[in-house]
Amino acid sequence: MPTAKKSKPTKPTAKPVKAAKVVAASVKGGKAKAAEPAAATPAPVPTKPREQVAIAKAKGRPMLSWVGKRPLRAVTAFPAQHVESFTAPGANKVPVADAAIWKDWPNKYPHGGLLFHGDNKEVLAHLLVNGFRGQVQLIYIDPPFDSGADYVRKVVVRGPKGVTTLDGEGYTFGEQVQYTDIWANDNYLQFMYERLMLMKELLADGGSIWLHCDWHKSHMLRCLLEEIFGPEGMRGEIVWQRTASRNDAKSFGHVHDTLLYFVKGAGEHAWNQPYAVYDPEYLARYYNLDDGDGRKYAADNLTAAGLRSGSSGRAWRGFDPGADGRHWKYTTEKLDDLDAQGRIYWPKGGKGFPRYKRYAEELPGRPISSIWDDIFVINSQAEERGDYPTQKPEDLLERLLTTTSNPGDLVLDCFIGSGTTAVVAQNLGRRWIAGDINKGAIQTTTKRLQTAIAAQIAAATAASKQRELIANEKAVKPTVPAQLGFTIHRVNDYDLAIQHNEAVNLACEHIGVTRTLADAFFDGTLGSKLVKIVPFGHPLSPADLEDVKRELDARANESRDVVVVCLGKELGVDTWLTDWNRMRKQGDTPNKIEVIELRSDPKYGKFIAHKPAQARVSIRRVKVKDGAKLLVEVKDFISPSIAERLQNQGGLLAPKLPEWRAMVDSVMIDPAHDGRVFNIGLADVPARKQDYVLGNYELPAPNKETTVAVKVTDMLGEEVIVTTVV
Repeated sequence: MPTAKKSKPTKPTAKPVKAAKVVAASVKGGKAKAAEPAAATPAPVPTKPREQVAIAKAKGRPMLSWVGKRPLRAVTAFPAQHVESFTAPGANKVPVADAAIWKDWPNKYPHGGLLFHGDNKEVLAHLLVNGFRGQVQLIYIDPPFDSGADYVRKVVVRGPKGVTTLDGEGYTFGEQVQYTDIWANDNYLQFMYERLMLMKELLADGGSIWLHCDWHKSHMLRCLLEEIFGPEGMRGEIVWQRTASRNDAKSFGHVHDTLLYFVKGAGEHAWNQPYAVYDPEYLARYYNLDDGDGRKYAADNLTAAGLRSGSSGRAWRGFDPGADGRHWKYTTEKLDDLDAQGRIYWPKGGKGFPRYKRYAEELPGRPISSIWDDIFVINSQAEERGDYPTQKPEDLLERLLTTTSNPGDLVLDCFIGSGTTAVVAQNLGRRWIAGDINKGAIQTTTKRLQTAIAAQIAAATAASKQRELIANEKAVKPTVPAQLGFTIHRVNDYDLAIQHNEAVNLACEHIGVTRTLADAFFDGTLGSKLVKIVPFGHPLSPADLEDVKRELDARANESRDVVVVCLGKELGVDTWLTDWNRMRKQGDTPNKIEVIELRSDPKYGKFIAHKPAQARVSIRRVKVKDGAKLLVEVKDFISPSIAERLQNQGGLLAPKLPEWRAMVDSVMIDPAHDGRVFNIGLADVPARKQDYVLGNYELPAPNKETTVAVKVTDMLGEEVIVTTVV
C-alpha cells in the first residue's frame, strides 16, 4: 500500500523560559474584572532540547502488520515554552484538594492544569522526560477516525444576530496528518501505534485508557491496543448509541461509536460501578408491594441452591429449605434480626417461604452495561456546545471519569479538541493534562476552562454561605477542585509548517522548477541547477546544508550548482554558505549553493503572503487617591483574514460587519509583561456569541513603571499583542 513521505522533525524555535508569577482573571458573564494576585509558581527547570526518550517494546499478541510498520524504540523530546498562565479571581478563598495529591508532581511545572499546543507525539515525549512517566491514572483519546470527516471548526462572527459562519483556520502540516483523514491506511496505523506506545509509558500500573472510535477502524485499533497492552488488558468494549436513526440508502445506518477500554498491567485499577435510573415500568412491575406506608418493595428470595451445615442449613420458624435441596442466605440469627426490623415478608396463608423486603428507595440504580443509549450528542442549542467538530457531550466523559478514576487522579487527553475531557476532569476534582496540535482547539479549551473554574469558585462560595446560614452539615457540597488554574505551553513551532508534498508542488510551480521524481534526494532542476526544497516545518539550518553536502560527496561526478528552497533561515546558515562558496568563486570548484527564502527573496518572495491582524490600543496610567490605575481602550481592530473569508464565502452578497468588535473573540491584559510569559491579569471573554467584548478596561497599576501587554484574539484564533511602557 502507498505510504506518505515523512518530513524531518522540526527543530525548536525558542528556548524554554521560566514561569512568571500567575495572576488572576475574571471571565464571568462576559464582564471584565481586575484580577487578584496569586502565589508565585515554581520556576521551571529548562529542558535540554532533543533529548532521546527510550520506549519499551510491545510484547502483546496478536500483532497487526502493515506496510512500513516500525517499532518505536526512541523519540526526540523537545522543550516546552511557557506562554500563558491563568488563575481565577477568588481562587485563594475557596478550598482545593489536599496538597498530598501533588507529591509526585515534577518541580518543572506549577501545581495546576497543563495545556500543550503541539504535535501530540512530541508533547507525550516531552512529558516522559519531564517526570510524568507512570504518573497518569486515566487516558481518554478521541483521535481522528480515518473516516473522511472534516475536522475544521466553524467560527461564528460576534454580533446580535450571530449568523455569519466562517471556516476556521487552515491546516498546518501536523494538522493535515491528524485532522483531515487524508492518509493511507498504513500511515494511519503507524500514526496511532507510535502514540499509543508513548501513552502506555505515561500510564501508571493499573491505569486505564479509553480509545473512542467508530466502525471504520475499531477492529484494527483493538488489535493495536492488544499488541501494546496485551489481551489481558482488555476490560471492555462500549457501544455508544449516538443517535436513534440515520438514513443510508445502500447499507445499515451507522448510529454508534465504540469505546475500547484497556488497563495497563496487573495493578489495582479504579472502578466505581455506574448506575442508571430504573425504568418506571420496571419498578411498577416488580416493586408493587407495600405495608400501607407507601414504601414500595419487592419480595426477594431468602434461600439459595445447595445444602449447608450450620444454622443457615436448619429449619427456621417452621420452614425447612433443606427439603428442597436449598439453604438460607443468612444465619437463623440474622433472619431473626431482619424479622425484628420488619424486613421479612410472610406470604398470606403460609404459602411459600418467607421472603426479604427489598425496598425500591434503597436501590442504587440499574448497573450500567456495555451498551449506552442514554447519552445524547450535543445539539445546536446545548449550553456546552463550542462549535467544534466532533465535540463529545460532557455526560459521556463524566461517566468514564467517575467510573475508572478517583478525585485527585491525573487525567490525560492529547487530542483535546473542544476541551471536554479537561473541563469534566476539572469539574470532578481530577488533575489534568491536555494537548492538541490545532490552535483553535487550544483557544476553545482555554475559554471553556476559564468559565468552568469561575463556576466552581462561585459554587463553592455559595455553598459556604448556605452552610453558614442554616448550619446544616448535610447541605450539598460541591466537588472540591484539584486546582483552580492552568498554564499553557508550546512544544516546538508549527506556525509555518504545511504538508511537505503539497509544499514542494506549490514551490516548484511558483519558482518554475522542473520536477525530477526519479531523484531520491533533489526535488527538481531550475535551469541547469539542482533544487532541494527543505520541509517548511522548520527553518533552514546548517544541518540541512550538511545533508546537501553529504549527498554531493556521494555523487563524485556531479558538477551542477544547487538551489536550496526554504521558509526561514537560522542564523548560522549565512556563515555556512559563505565558507562553502568562498572556494567556488573562481568557478573551478563545482556545486555552488544558493538559497531562496520564500518570504524575503527579492525575486521569489511573497510565496506565503499573510496580512496580519492589527489593533489600535490606548494604554494609560492615571493617578488616583490610593495609588494609580491602568486605563486600557481598544480603539480599533481589523482582521484581513476574516474580511477576506467573508468576501470569498459571500461574494457580492458578503455580509458587512457592524463594527470591529464583531471580529474579536477575547481581550486579555497582562499588567506586568516580562516579554516571555503572558500572565493574564484581566480577561474579557464573552460567554455568548451575540455579546461583544467591552473594549474599555480599568485595573490596578503596579507601583513602579511597567510594561502593559494587551492581547486581542480574533474569531479565527489569530492574536495581536500591543505593549506599552507606562
